[in-house]
Amino acid sequence: MKLEKGRPENEAGRLRKEIETYDLLDSLQISYERVDHEALYTMEACTVVDRLLQGTVCKNLFLCNRQKSKYYLLMMPGDKPFKTKELSSQIGSARLSFAPQEDMEKLMNLTPGSVTVMGLMYDQENQVQLLVDEDVLAGEYLGCHPCVNTSSIRLRTADVFDKFLRAVHHDVTSVHLTGD
Repeated sequence: MKLEKGRPENEAGRLRKEIETYDLLDSLQISYERVDHEALYTMEACTVVDRLLQGTVCKNLFLCNRQKSKYYLLMMPGDKPFKTKELSSQIGSARLSFAPQEDMEKLMNLTPGSVTVMGLMYDQENQVQLLVDEDVLAGEYLGCHPCVNTSSIRLRTADVFDKFLRAVHHDVTSVHLTGD
């Protein structure tokens, strides 16, 4: 496993949504570093990748309200515990839970283990509200998947929240999570 600049030289065998992620980042002139790895499904499994990306990997959670009428993508530091009650009170939405896999696939073209801010490029109708812990916003870099969990990328935080989100027509809501 090694960190490389930009998109892979050989795109054979890669999923279309991964290549579309690189295409969009390149078109926006957002530089990134990439590491390819085996499929990762937990934050614990991301430890080695997080070291390569210099401690920037975010925990990304796809959530919804009980009625499944509001969807949220939460980005937070990987080592911070998630407490539903803490977030619910800040966004005024009781009964948050993990959204069903089929909704994640329909709204963001993502599967479990690959949840990422990059998936917002597929949310054309802005049905997913982006929530970001202030600690993520304060970092110079962040790490995420390029819509697949067999690669991870490191980008400048400012590029994601200025250039990328503007291009995919999404806003960000900052939240303060303590994990207590």
